[in-house]
Amino acid sequence: MIATVLVTLSSIFSANVYAQETSTGDTSLTKPLLAIAAAIAIAGGLIGTGNAQQGIGAAGMGIIAEKPEKFGQVLFFFVIPETLWIIGFVLGIILLLDIL
Repeated sequence: MIATVLVTLSSIFSANVYAQETSTGDTSLTKPLLAIAAAIAIAGGLIGTGNAQQGIGAAGMGIIAEKPEKFGQVLFFFVIPETLWIIGFVLGIILLLDIL
């Protein structure tokens, strides 16, 4: 939840920076502000991944301790939240390279 809010805020922030740049023609603050927006997006993805994996990892260790044959299933559920940091990283790269 926190990660989603941070990624959304960074998207809105970068859109505002782009709108101000095109209206005023001033590009002196554009790159630093887009770098801050990219950092917020990446940090949000990493924080969200960590929050999701802490509960999954703790529960997974308990399951594996009782039923070792469930390792593959637990690993699958542990890897699913990794998509959050990937999305944050891709959004950060999009912002830094000024693709959108």
